This record gives sequence, C-alpha cells and structure tokens, in this order.
Amino acid sequence: MITKVELKSFKDISYKEAGIYENTKFEKIHNVIFKNSDYASIVIAQEIATLIKEKQVKQNYCVLGLATGSSPIKVYEELVRLHKEENLSFANVIVFNLDEYYPMERTNVQSYHYFMYEHLFNHIDILPENIHIPDGMVSQKDLHQYCIDYELKINAVGGLDFQLLGIGRTGHIGFNEPGSHPNSGTRIITLNHVTRSDAAEAFFGIANVPKRAITMGIGTIKKAKRIVIMALGHKKAPVVKEAVEGAIKSDIPASYLQEHKNITFVLDQEAAGELTRIKTPWLVESCIWDEKIKNKSIVWLSQKVQKPILKLTDKDYNDNGMSGLLAEKGSAYDLNISMFNKLQSTITGWPGGKPNADDTNRPERNIPHKKRVLILSPHPDDDVISMGGTFLRLIEQKHEVHVAYQTSGNIAVSDEEAIKYAEVVKSMLLENVGSINIDVILAELKKKKENTIDSIEIRTLKGLIRRVESLGATRFLGLPDTHVNFLDLPFYETGTVKKKPYDKNDIAILTKLIRDIKPHQIYAAGDLADPHGTHKVCLDILFKVIEDIKKEEFMKDCWIWLYRGAWQEWDIHDIEMAVPLSPDEVLKKRKAIFFHQSQKDNVMFQGDDTREFWVRAEERNKDTAKKYHQLGLTDYAGIEAFKRYYF
Repeated sequence: MITKVELKSFKDISYKEAGIYENTKFEKIHNVIFKNSDYASIVIAQEIATLIKEKQVKQNYCVLGLATGSSPIKVYEELVRLHKEENLSFANVIVFNLDEYYPMERTNVQSYHYFMYEHLFNHIDILPENIHIPDGMVSQKDLHQYCIDYELKINAVGGLDFQLLGIGRTGHIGFNEPGSHPNSGTRIITLNHVTRSDAAEAFFGIANVPKRAITMGIGTIKKAKRIVIMALGHKKAPVVKEAVEGAIKSDIPASYLQEHKNITFVLDQEAAGELTRIKTPWLVESCIWDEKIKNKSIVWLSQKVQKPILKLTDKDYNDNGMSGLLAEKGSAYDLNISMFNKLQSTITGWPGGKPNADDTNRPERNIPHKKRVLILSPHPDDDVISMGGTFLRLIEQKHEVHVAYQTSGNIAVSDEEAIKYAEVVKSMLLENVGSINIDVILAELKKKKENTIDSIEIRTLKGLIRRVESLGATRFLGLPDTHVNFLDLPFYETGTVKKKPYDKNDIAILTKLIRDIKPHQIYAAGDLADPHGTHKVCLDILFKVIEDIKKEEFMKDCWIWLYRGAWQEWDIHDIEMAVPLSPDEVLKKRKAIFFHQSQKDNVMFQGDDTREFWVRAEERNKDTAKKYHQLGLTDYAGIEAFKRYYF
C-alpha cells in the first residue's frame, strides 16, 4: 500500500528514495522512472493539486487537460482522496478532455464521458459548466464547427495550464494517430487498427470498437504550459524509446513533444525497458558492474554477436562497450565460465527440490522432500498455460499440490459458449441447476444486446463453465478435486472489464487459504501485461497478504515463485528457475490447456496476438529453450521460467 506523499513537483523528489533514475544525453524528453507506478500517480496528483492551490491563491481558474485510459486512474483516485480527506477544492478548475469515440453515447460505459464521471467528476466539487468533454453524438453536419468551437473555448480561458497524457502503442497522444500534423487542432480522426485492437477487450471484441474519434490536436496539446505524459507496462517500451530517443517524425506523434520546454515523461520500469540507459547502460557511460548488470550484459553480448557464452572473447567485450567489465572483473574466460555456470544452475527438473541431493547450486531446497505447494491462478486457465509442465512435475514428484483459481473468469466466456452449454444442460432435461433456471438464462442470452452487462445468473453459468473446464484439466494432470480451490475473489465480480479495487474481503479469502495450507512454495502470476489488469490485482493482493503474515512461523519456510502468462516471458538474465520440458510433457501441457474449451477457439481478451493461448504458450516455451541453447546450454523441447520474489 502506498502512503500519501508531500511533494510539489518532480523536481522535489529524492531520486534515490523514490526509486527514480535521472535521464541522460540520449534522451530528448525529460523523464523519470518509478519502481512503483502507484507512487508515480500520487506524485502527479500532488503536482496538479499544488497548481490548483496556487491558482486559488491568485483567484484564477486552473485549466486542466485530462486523459482517459488505465494509466491515469490512480491519479484520479488520489485527487479524489485529496478532495475528501484534505479539502482540496476543484471549484476554480476548468477541464478539457482530450478525446471521445465517435459515434458514442455519453451513457455508454465505454464512453470517455462515462469514464471521467465515474473516476473523477462524480466525486469532487467541480462545477458542471466547467467540464468539457468532446460530444460523441454531435451530428456529422455540425462536427466541423463543433471542433472549431472546442478550440475557441480552450483559447477563451487562456489555454491549458496542465495537460495529462497517455501514449498509445502507435505513438499517439490523444487520438492523434501516425501521420498527424504537428499544428493540428481538434478534429475527427480515423483510428489505427492497433489502437482499436488495444481497446478491443473493453468493447468485447474489435468489431465493436468505433472506427473514428474526436481528438484534441497536437498543436493544441503543445500549447499547454505544462505536460506530463504517462506510460506503464512493457508493451509501451518500444514506442517510449522512439518518442524519447528517436527523431521527431509523424510516424510517432508523441515525438513532437520533444519541442516542448516543460514536459516530463513518467514511466515505470517496464515501460522504460528499451531506453538505452536501462537496456544497455554500459553503452551510455561508465556503469557500476553489479551482479545484475553483469549478467544482463553478458547475455546481451552473446545474443548480439551470436556466439555461445563460452566462446566470447576479450575482443567481443572490448568491441561492444564492455571493456570496463573486463578491467574490473577479469578475463573473458573467467566471466564466461561464471555466467555459464549461473545459467546452468537455474535449470532443474525438480521444481520442488531434488531429494537427497546437494542443493547448493540448485534453485530450490531439497528439504522437506515432500513440499506443500500452492499454485495461484488469476484466471481458471493461467495455471496450465503458464506452468502446466511444472504443475505436472510437482504432482508426479509426489508433492502435496493445491491450486487456487483466484477469479471466476466468467467475463471471458462468450455468449455463444454460454448458450451452447446451457442448451446441453436443457437437452439433458435438467430444468434447474442449483439456483439457475436454464430457460430464463437462454431467453436472456438470446435477446441480449451488445455491450450490456451480464446478469448474476448468466455470470454464475459462465463461472460454472470455467470451473468445469478447470477440473477437467486438473484431473488430467492427476490432482485430486479436494486440492482445487475456487476463490471467486469479490473484486472481479462486476460483470465488466473494469474491476472494483480490491479490499479486505479479497485479502481475507487469500489469507485464510494460505494459512490453511501453510505452503513451502507459492507459485503466482507475475505477468503484469494482462490486457484487463486482473493479474496485477491478484498479485497486489498476494503481496499485501504476504506483508501481513510474513512474520508467522510457517512463512519462514515459504518461497514465492513468479511465473508469467500468455503475453510475455522473463528475460533470460532474470530467470532463477528454468524447468525443462520433454516433447511428451509439451504434449501433455497442450492437452491440459485444451480442457479450457471456452477459451480455445473464441478468445475474448487476447490483445493483438491472434494466436490461441496454447500456441502462444508452446511457442514461448520453445523460444525460451532456444535462447538457452543459443547461449550454449542443452537443447530442450521447451522451458518454463520462474523468478523468485523475496520478502
């Protein structure tokens, strides 16, 4: 949990304490990198609050340009807290929102009008007449003049004092897609396919995403007196590098912000991952060759020159900016041997520890030989998709394995799948299943309109579908039903992509399970790239539980292993346990995934990757194995990777 901070701006931050790194000569936009994105959001909110107060003292309006999307949500939460707990008034604030889908009803839950009222305006004392959000239902014939008038309204109040932005994977700011002119004003624009794909999960499929939007122009944005642009998550890393380090070009609209004199790019570590000073700091200036940087650089060098680690030479190190490492740590031979042994020691066929074996250089302890293992799966298929082979090994090696599905996963079941299962039940002459009336559900599903929220009855049915599929997979792997837990954490149960903040009820459910099992190992999803955020919330709940109970006696023997899901894998230098898969285990993992039939052929939330989850998982495991082999290690059919979380 993040405590409130007393900061006026980014210039007041202690870089060391806040976990922020200063920028370097390669970067053309001032940026700060936070270890904790929640903290970053609080700092932004504090800067906005300070500006509002300064304007109040002068009896002036504070004109804010605001953005939507997942990135600024925590900023708005903190502004609401400041209003409710510290009496921050918004009576002198005028707001202009960046954009809106077109056409789009204000009452539609996907509209940015709905978003802003839900997250901010309904909870503060801003005057209704001071709220300006593009109208997604203005008539086509009036649209041109409407956009001109929007610009005139901004100019009439003296322009924007502060503009909050996000950045899309196309480099768009607002909805200014590639090709936008640097002097453009408010206008209608056609959305890029990538932008629509990124929005698809909120609209239950890309076909439902509007193709056009009204957006404030780049020229309008650039006139703001102060700009803060947020980017969070690994998917934003490539475009952040382009915007911050690349040339100014229309292909990356955010790059035009290099010309602004008062801008800060706010990043988390994953979004900053491709910046030169983060990815390859040894190419920027002299660096401190700690263990992490050393390991990262040697893996990078091996991949760059396309040589196994043991074949790297002094010349390879010197020619690629790593002469300082040689001078400090010794010859290429010594470095190569040390790194090769480190990578080799991560590989184990015994994820629960090998009995009666020296565990000095193994990822896991050998004692106790039989461990209590808890596998946490945010959705009902993450366990087999992400670590199905390891799951199988743990069972076969006689550990006491438990799995807990943290959410029902009901929102990921399509209406078509629900109808199919409901009709199967009805055909078996089962008119009622528990409290569910199949006839009522079928009638409701068949007349249901697009983008409407499922009733509790439909969500219950869809949740049951995910349960039955999960039990099929765990039975196939050999796990007793008594060791399968369905937590149905309350934060998830909204019927929409947007979830509630987790609270004491979610924490209590997971706390009880962990206390009951007293595990020696917990496997949890460390994949923060999940398109609709469930993985991050589930991980945050786990971290809060650990913080609360870490001093209890059984937790002294508990190790936490983080896996990643269908969207990405750990970097090789970060992997601390690599579990190799044989061809037979790859096939068994595939079959376990196939039990999740509702997710196989009609994936609702797959991002812009059109491959089915089982294909992604298999190819990711093969790619990890290939990378290990190219570094000079044994060639396996696949590898599942884990990183330990230390508490």
